[in-house]
Amino acid sequence: MPGFASPSRRAVLRRLIRYGSVSAISTATSLIILGILVGLASFPAIWANVIATSIGTVPSFELNRRWVWAQSGRRSLLRQAAPFVLLSFAGLILSTIAVHLASTTTSDTTRLVHAAAVEMANVAAYGILWIIQFVLCDRVLFRTPPVRSDEGGAVGQSVSVGQSVSVGQTFSEHSTSGV
Repeated sequence: MPGFASPSRRAVLRRLIRYGSVSAISTATSLIILGILVGLASFPAIWANVIATSIGTVPSFELNRRWVWAQSGRRSLLRQAAPFVLLSFAGLILSTIAVHLASTTTSDTTRLVHAAAVEMANVAAYGILWIIQFVLCDRVLFRTPPVRSDEGGAVGQSVSVGQSVSVGQTFSEHSTSGV
């Protein structure tokens, strides 16, 4: 009977926790830049948000690629970076639309209700994208290829983040050897 915390589920949970940590770092980076641009430099909010999102996307991509999914080789601009940036800007567009709709809908309410509605719309838009982006990063952009057996066929499991298999070693030998 497989346990709830199988190695593959633990690996996904570990990636999800790390992904959440990276999101917190990139969100803090973007919010600091947004605050500086709007509050100190008097930039228009929409352009400040575009700049802040652009800058926050760089550490997000690299931390996700290197720390969450342990990709240390050369990055692929077409297969990894471009889709990641597009997803980040899809979040910007989605959140801008959601915030605009919430703002328009609650413009005649109290400031507290209005601000809360705008913030909830922003969090909901990014929350939906956050889940979609994790799945796409995990399954497409940074996926780990399956381990091959000596006969050249796939063993059926992939190596977890941080693990390696030497040439000629099958996944089952790898799992029991503690390497």
